[in-house]
Amino acid sequence: MSDIIIGIDLGTTNSEVALIRDGQPQVLEVDGARILPSIVGLADDGNLLVGQAARNQYALYPERTIRSVKRRMGEDVQLPMGEQSYSPQEVSALILKRLKRAAEEHLGASVGKAVITVPAYFSDAQRQATRDAGELAGLEVVRIINEPTAAALAYEVDATQPRTILVYDLGGGTFDCSVVRAGGEVTEVLASHGNNHLGGDDFDAKLIEHVREYLQREHDCDPSADRAAMARINRACEAAKIALSDAPYARIDEEYLLPDRDPPVNLSLEVSREDYEALIDGYIDETLEAVHTALKGAELTVADIDEVVLVGGATRTPLIQQRLEETLGQQPRAEIDPDLCVAAGAAIQAGVTAGETTRGVLVDVTPYTFGTSAVGEMGGVPYPHRFVPLIRKNSPIPTVKSESFYTMVDGQQAVDVRIYQGEDRDALNNTEIGSFKVEGLSDVPSGNVILMRFELDLDGILKVTATEKRTGLEKHIAIDNATARFESEQLDAARQRLSALIDGDAEEVDEAADAATGDRREVVQARALLEKGERLFETASAEDKEDLIDLIESVRDALAADDMAGLERSVAALSDLIYYLET
Repeated sequence: MSDIIIGIDLGTTNSEVALIRDGQPQVLEVDGARILPSIVGLADDGNLLVGQAARNQYALYPERTIRSVKRRMGEDVQLPMGEQSYSPQEVSALILKRLKRAAEEHLGASVGKAVITVPAYFSDAQRQATRDAGELAGLEVVRIINEPTAAALAYEVDATQPRTILVYDLGGGTFDCSVVRAGGEVTEVLASHGNNHLGGDDFDAKLIEHVREYLQREHDCDPSADRAAMARINRACEAAKIALSDAPYARIDEEYLLPDRDPPVNLSLEVSREDYEALIDGYIDETLEAVHTALKGAELTVADIDEVVLVGGATRTPLIQQRLEETLGQQPRAEIDPDLCVAAGAAIQAGVTAGETTRGVLVDVTPYTFGTSAVGEMGGVPYPHRFVPLIRKNSPIPTVKSESFYTMVDGQQAVDVRIYQGEDRDALNNTEIGSFKVEGLSDVPSGNVILMRFELDLDGILKVTATEKRTGLEKHIAIDNATARFESEQLDAARQRLSALIDGDAEEVDEAADAATGDRREVVQARALLEKGERLFETASAEDKEDLIDLIESVRDALAADDMAGLERSVAALSDLIYYLET
């Protein structure tokens, strides 16, 4: 039997341990979760705390708790914890020892060897400190591999043809952008650039400063000198940051934050995603500069990149994914949990070192993008049907995403919600899979916030909810088997229908597809033509406007009366007019 070698991602904020089971990487649970907070502390009785227990006490006893030790690796320093001080290697060894024990509990056997990952830009001193930490934990570190290499292995272990991958790794305390050549027999880092003092902790710090300024402004107090209060604020801001990855708003509430003041200070603050992203925008700019530096170092251009891979929990920030897509011209891959893919890659390397056969990571993802439509800019001008993706293609499922939208006019009483599946920026070129109306909105000025929530489960059921933020007024719809709606022949038929609409030649639609979709196809086509007709109305001549109005009303009447024969005639006439207007 080959030696057991485990893979470890020793992270700034969290750490993980993984191994190969039946040829596939498996990230193991530690204390009931696959992520172990990289925090070490001492309890009241002097007992050692590692992971979640240490994190739980950090808010109350920061003076006897150590976090983000990875940032200090390679430094000749002593970190205080209670009445004693410890080197970064010693603190890291305590984390590694807990991971080692979790693997042994899982396997029922002793573990003595490990592959440990480090940032690509780690110096020799930092790498040696990591080896020393492993040795202190009772592990023979058979190999130190770069985190981007591990991430590329997790995605490309089964690849036979070499691919050029850009790994954007933004963790809790470090940032690393690397260009990796992966696939075939060799995986190598061509170039790397980063900052070992930039990460999610810095995002937290911006939120913490935002809260501190709020308390000074609203309560005329500065909590900076109160370590326990600041630790509570830190924890609350970290939770808000995580929440803002999936929701447009998050609350930061801490009762009796400063109980000794008269009256006691209670913290209650709502933070919007827009405000949060404005706070961290400068950091994101810095990471994008590093992307270009790494590309320059590899003597490559954006066009040479085959894939972009996201690593690290901070990459869940929607603005990061948006800016990367704008910069690199492709949607980044994140179907493997960004917190876990480095550990999975470390396990793959461990398996290869131990002589085991390895396969790729299995994940459930959605093959489609789901979203809604809103007024937005297209071609430099306002457009009423701009597609707004909420759940992106290749997102791991189950998943929940939320976004905020705003009413356009004063006193707006209702909003029409339309749900689309597709990738086109123009919602009308995607496939509408559901719709509903929210009525009875508050009589308030424009800008009334409507929260949209998309929830996709493992069975492909998409639940969409629209909620008026100020009142809680809510309307929702459930769309069964959304991810399985268009498969094989159905997808081809859908493409033909869309092509017919775009080209204005409905007669070319295959008769078999018509028979398969029946009346539903006619209704969908009619609605799409109505929207397209309304879009052309503003630029039409007075005579054409009159014809448009007549035909639009004719289609609407047929829809209301469920008159399929009349609908077919009206749609054909409207289609001809639209074709004429577009050409």
